[in-house]
Amino acid sequence: MTSTLTRQSIPPAPEGRRHMLVRRWLTAITIVLLVGIPAGYLVISAEQSRASGRDKEAESSATGLRDKWPSLMKRRIFEVPIPERSWRVGYYETSNWKTSRLYVQFRTTPGGLDTFLKGVGTSRDALRDGKVTISDRDSAVAGWNFRLKGRAWAGTTHPNKDPRPTQDITVDLTEPAKPWVYVVSTATP
Repeated sequence: MTSTLTRQSIPPAPEGRRHMLVRRWLTAITIVLLVGIPAGYLVISAEQSRASGRDKEAESSATGLRDKWPSLMKRRIFEVPIPERSWRVGYYETSNWKTSRLYVQFRTTPGGLDTFLKGVGTSRDALRDGKVTISDRDSAVAGWNFRLKGRAWAGTTHPNKDPRPTQDITVDLTEPAKPWVYVVSTATP
């Protein structure tokens, strides 16, 4: 019992000035790391979220085709496989409680047209000369004019069972080496 009392009664050695400064620096660095890193992460995350919100706001307020490729996710959902090296790509999306539509236009090569049609699940054989399969309503929404004279239109509709989308496809083959492709892909939830 005397040994226990002796250990408790010995006062600790005073801390040296150098040891105290090192301990305070380590404490300060630890606090900065524990607070600073998460705070920095929150600032970066908030800015990314804000930028994403601005992009979505711009997209939802658009009234007509945007000169831009639709996201890969949109292309997959609406089953519109735009071929690589296509140009003059534009899209517009509408959505309500009943249906969602993706309007897409692009210019491509003859091989790109074949690749696109195959990706949708059809072929050139399904295209009917002189046929425009996109309705007047849909063409007005997208700002397309299929009443132009002297154009070599060809079209097809590729139906799918719900929930997969149905694609109305109209192709302008006036310049066979650079066909224009117009698609309205309609999905119902």
